[in-house]
Amino acid sequence: MNNLIYYAIVFLVVAVIAAFLEFGGVAGMAMDGARILFWVAIVFAAIALVGGLIRRA
Repeated sequence: MNNLIYYAIVFLVVAVIAAFLEFGGVAGMAMDGARILFWVAIVFAAIALVGGLIRRA
C-alpha cells in the first residue's frame, strides 16, 4: 500500500510542475492519476482494517 501512496504523491508533484509550466492536459491527466491511486489506497486500507477486525473476533 505504501507504493500506491508513493505513486499518488509522484503524480501530484508531476501535476503541480506541469501546471506551473502551463501544460494543462498533462497536469489534468497526472491529477486524475493521483486521485485514482489515492482512492484505491484508501479502499485497500479499509478492506485491510475490516479484515483485521474480523480475524480478531
